[in-house]
Amino acid sequence: MRNRKQITLRLIYLFVALVLGGNSIVKAQAPVITNEAGLTCRLSVLEDKTAQLDADAVKNAAFTPLQSNAVNYGLSNSAYWIKIDVTNPSPQKEFLFGIRNGTITEATLYVKDSTGHYRQTGAGGSTIPVSLKIFRTQYPVFDMYVPQGNSVTYLLRIKSDDVLDLPFQLNTESKIHDSISADLYIFGIYLGIILIMFLYNLFIYLSVKDSNYLYYVLYILTIGITQASLKGFSTRFFWPDSPWLISQAHNVSIALSGIGSLLFVLQFLHVKRFSKRVFYFFLLLMAVYVAGIVINLSGNYMLSQQILQQNATVVALSIMSCGIWIMRKGVREAVYFNISWFFFLAGVIIYILKDAGILPFNDFTSNSILIGSGLEVSLLSFALADKINTYKKEKEESQAMSLRISQLNEQLVREQNVVLERKVTERTEALQQANAQLSETLQDLKEAQMQLVEAEKMASLGQLTAGIAHEINNPINFVKSNIKPLRLDIRDLFEVIGEYDALHSKDINDIPAALKKIDALKTEIDMGLVSAEITNLIKGIEDGAERTAEIVRGLRTFSRLDESELKLVNVHDGIESTLVLLRNNIPHQVSIIKKFEAEGNIECYPGKLNQVFMNILNNSVQAINAKKDSMENEFISILTRDIADNCIEISIKDSGIGMTEEVKQKIFEPFFTTKEVGEGTGLGMAIVFKIIGSHHGKINIVSEPGKGAEFIITLPYLQSII
Repeated sequence: MRNRKQITLRLIYLFVALVLGGNSIVKAQAPVITNEAGLTCRLSVLEDKTAQLDADAVKNAAFTPLQSNAVNYGLSNSAYWIKIDVTNPSPQKEFLFGIRNGTITEATLYVKDSTGHYRQTGAGGSTIPVSLKIFRTQYPVFDMYVPQGNSVTYLLRIKSDDVLDLPFQLNTESKIHDSISADLYIFGIYLGIILIMFLYNLFIYLSVKDSNYLYYVLYILTIGITQASLKGFSTRFFWPDSPWLISQAHNVSIALSGIGSLLFVLQFLHVKRFSKRVFYFFLLLMAVYVAGIVINLSGNYMLSQQILQQNATVVALSIMSCGIWIMRKGVREAVYFNISWFFFLAGVIIYILKDAGILPFNDFTSNSILIGSGLEVSLLSFALADKINTYKKEKEESQAMSLRISQLNEQLVREQNVVLERKVTERTEALQQANAQLSETLQDLKEAQMQLVEAEKMASLGQLTAGIAHEINNPINFVKSNIKPLRLDIRDLFEVIGEYDALHSKDINDIPAALKKIDALKTEIDMGLVSAEITNLIKGIEDGAERTAEIVRGLRTFSRLDESELKLVNVHDGIESTLVLLRNNIPHQVSIIKKFEAEGNIECYPGKLNQVFMNILNNSVQAINAKKDSMENEFISILTRDIADNCIEISIKDSGIGMTEEVKQKIFEPFFTTKEVGEGTGLGMAIVFKIIGSHHGKINIVSEPGKGAEFIITLPYLQSII
């Protein structure tokens, strides 16, 4: 079954390629033209590749007999001479010879006179305005006078910028007019269908505003104009006396119909939804059509016709393949599209089989494209109507479902009202409990948020614990080491004092001896040395205590407990206290460069602002430590200066590893960190950004990989001015 489908598809592709790509098809259909009166006509042809020969130049040339009264020479720059040998056994003398092709550019009939020369007896084609023609039709039609029992030879010169399709007719005037009228009636029916479909779908579009109908209306308009141009009716009715429009209309209308069909297919089959590549390929095919129009307007009709023919082949195969592909995906619209395309394709195939001689030339086969196009337009209109019906059905089902749900809800509401009235007290109490729980949860969330901020601050402090302990431990150890010798010195001193105190209980005569003993004791313990040693030990203890006090003061300044209130403090003190706490973490090769040029007393939350300095300075130290080849001249510079709008600018710059543009973009995002897992919370810079924002300030970063980083903080001196 699958193989049959594949074979069928390949045959369809082959038919379309033959129809749209073939340039010349000439097959046998009938040996001569005959009519009811017994009139016979034998045809032969001569190709004039120069298109410069006249009738006398070709009259003695070798003509090739034609085996058909309907031939097709495709696109050609040549002129073709048709020799018409007519024999009339009937009593009627006057006949008409016509070509049922309204797109022939030039057609001139010559008859041999009594001198043996050929003289012009008629002219036709699109270059002659319809108003100047003897027969007001788009077809070339000529009078022929053939007495009974005689044979007359005519020469017909034909040249065309379009496909040279030549269905010849030789018959009485009434028969020729009947065939022309039949074509007109068929086209009138087709035009009626086009107009009805155009107006009907235009009305629907104006009613429902569905873009599918707009594209379909444009498609109907372009296909109708194209068919009118192909059958020559546009030349006869729309612009009969405009040679320029006549020359342009054929190729331009073909290109416009191709663009219209592609636009409709893209919209109707939702091509872009299924494949953007196919969508852009269709746009490329439309661009080729536009190029064909431009070439045609420049005057190169033949090249334009060739481009349009080849592009039409690709378009037909692409549209057909796209329709089948989308249909296999289960799209309902594609089924209707393929059915309508089948009827149009059938009309084209019948038309080409007529040209090939497989089917006879008659009103049906000569107008099969019109019939197929009319059926296609009608079926596509039904397809769009089916889509509207589908939408309507879905809407009705949705409304019915909504009504059922509404009715069910109404019933449930009535039933629940009874229950609600009984349980209102219980529900109210539950709601109050839930509200209390929600308030508690909200409070917990606020506390968690505050704890998260504090946790980051404590995490920063935690990194400094070892350094602070070391800083405090040094002076404490110094104090501790001085206590023991100080105790010994004081004990000696107390011993001397005790001896002096014992003098009060001695006899006055024993005092000199006691004083000598005291002097000996003082000499033994070296009172001068003890005195100097006590002074030095007390001075050491005093220095250690002062160093410890300095560290404690820095820690107190950093961790201010008045964060919830705005205070007027000196920003330089906050920076200094932060540096004190970071002193043990700063490598020995890193120089701290301070340049405080600003006045510095700003209104702020001191504790929070100190946390900003701690996080940024700590990041600078880590950035320098992260360098693989650290140098002796590493630095951290801190610059403050007053700027416009009563603001202070604080710049903290380091010689660390710097950062990429991607890191700069994300550095203030919560939980973003470039450190290893467990080495950072990712909240430090996010908190910095939030604290700066709470002070109505801003922070910028200037950094490149390998060139360090500079954090520029701008803060207003007074918060009340914001």
